[in-house]
Amino acid sequence: MVSEWYEGVTLSSELFPGGEAIYRLTLSNRGSATLSGFRLGFSGPGRISADSPVGNGSFVTQLSNFTEVAPPTGFTLAPGADWVVEFEQLDHPIRHWTDGATTGFLVLADGSTRPLRTIPTRLYTVDGAPKRGTARYPVPAEPPVPVSIIPWPLTVDVHGRRTAPSGLAPIANGVPEARHAIQGFQLLSSVLFSGEGLWRPEHEGGFPVDLVKGVGGKEGYAIAFAPERATVTAETAAGFLYGLVTLGQMVHGARGNLQQFSFPTAGRIEDAPNYQWRGSHLDVARRFYSSADVARFIALLAWNKLNVLHWHLSDDEAWRVEIDAYPELTKKAAWNGYGLPIPPLLGSGPERTGGYYSKADIRHIVEIATLLNVDIVPEIDIPGHCYALLQAIPQLSDPGENGLYHSIQSFPNNCLNPGVEATYGAIETIFGEMVELFPSRYFHVGADEVPHDAWETSPAARALAGRLGADGTMALQARFLQRVQAFLTSKGKITGAWEEAALGGGIDKADSYLVGWKDTAISRKLAAEGYDVVVAPAQAYYLDMANGEDFVECGAAWAGWSSLETTYAFEPSAGWNETERGHLLGIQACIWNEPMTDRAVFDRLVFPRLSAIAETGWSTNRDFARFTALVGLMPNMYGNYEEA
Repeated sequence: MVSEWYEGVTLSSELFPGGEAIYRLTLSNRGSATLSGFRLGFSGPGRISADSPVGNGSFVTQLSNFTEVAPPTGFTLAPGADWVVEFEQLDHPIRHWTDGATTGFLVLADGSTRPLRTIPTRLYTVDGAPKRGTARYPVPAEPPVPVSIIPWPLTVDVHGRRTAPSGLAPIANGVPEARHAIQGFQLLSSVLFSGEGLWRPEHEGGFPVDLVKGVGGKEGYAIAFAPERATVTAETAAGFLYGLVTLGQMVHGARGNLQQFSFPTAGRIEDAPNYQWRGSHLDVARRFYSSADVARFIALLAWNKLNVLHWHLSDDEAWRVEIDAYPELTKKAAWNGYGLPIPPLLGSGPERTGGYYSKADIRHIVEIATLLNVDIVPEIDIPGHCYALLQAIPQLSDPGENGLYHSIQSFPNNCLNPGVEATYGAIETIFGEMVELFPSRYFHVGADEVPHDAWETSPAARALAGRLGADGTMALQARFLQRVQAFLTSKGKITGAWEEAALGGGIDKADSYLVGWKDTAISRKLAAEGYDVVVAPAQAYYLDMANGEDFVECGAAWAGWSSLETTYAFEPSAGWNETERGHLLGIQACIWNEPMTDRAVFDRLVFPRLSAIAETGWSTNRDFARFTALVGLMPNMYGNYEEA
């Protein structure tokens, strides 16, 4: 094996808590050669404050959570020695191991880079391995219910016991909607339970399931059991699919837990959802997920009877959609790496990393989602969170703007400018291409976290504000969004946005919906104002938040943390009056990917809390003890579970 001189060089970090917390990075040379003339680059969710004193080093450059520092002039790092650099100010406190530097690399004098083995941040004096993988919830010896189903149905009245079938053999009986549902169930079986044969023909031992057209509403179904077959009655393809999912969960649970669960020979299950909107947001801008990843995630949504994927396709860090009119978006803004317009961020390495979805990719993913009754709502986040977009299309900036403003994530001048007329043409061109890809009635335009001092030094923005009589940044944003909304309405779309779209005059309530995220009260306030709302409070439904407060837990903490029980117990419309409830579309999880340093972290943060939100969205009779007895049978994304 070829030995490189930088092998044996590692980067570790520690947090020293106290009145003035100190964040210490240690570069350790355990190799055989002396290092000199180098700089250190590192990134992770945590951000060093640009005003922070640097002990034993100096800033070279910084963008958001990427920092490059240099040792003192003339410094050399001999074999066996350490270079310790300290920072006294962070933009946010480090509360969990994933907050710190997750990737480091050396920058050599010639500009080349060498990746380093980077050890997760530890809290001084606190021992314990960083937690990864979905928490385990074993099925108890005597579960409180005889069958395993999540979300729990409206009514379950089943009797008798037979050996659990090996799999299901659904029969369409000439019903087109049933044929569609069977295709969806086959896909779920192969994607989520490969090798289990959850779907199988009768001649391979499949349990016959007749699919019969009947009254059931948009997504409801009923199942009647007999000793040698079952019958699913539904009105739509979605209802048939959910009936098969329920039966599939029962078979999966009973086959794997022969003593705890039975498969009935008589009785009936009747079911229908509590909310029409039962979704999950997925951020693919901060970290890219392949088409195969997204397809599997959609299958997991369907298995949980969730029916909306809010697909977050752009942000400051990247742009993820192929646009024919602007090829530079995917040439420049879909990638990050050292020396590129977008540097390594959130723990990515110095190499060119990232990706985007071609139009063919998106059509294929939409086809899968349609088969599984998942509506994909695309999001392009504007006017804020556009740093990557503006790196690719800089002509959308106002050349007369002579001042700096920064987003909460420390990106400079990251907002599309309402006073630059070319902005509207670009957005309409981009959105025009995208509405051809996404058949959903909804199109989400972001509108969150625009800095309150955005555009203050822009002559174009000031001139527009004067013409419109718009007072302040939020008023300008409202005018911008109203114009974008008018375009989407002309294309037959309902405009979605985060809660900030109600500020400064707001967008038209008649053709919009808003997602309330900052706290548990904002959604009710928006509904009282007449907006249709989706409830997604960060304190309960943001699945990037840690599961607990221990430092060894992974995840973010700016909104606190939420245990599985906290997420499950949250009541979306508690205290709402009848008029307000009339504007409640439903609920959704939000998966922001800043802390998702690896696949095992994704599995720990998202599961099983995603199933808890799914049960709230579907069921009217929830029970946490029943839920925890069953949730261990639900699949996760990558198959990583907490070590015993």
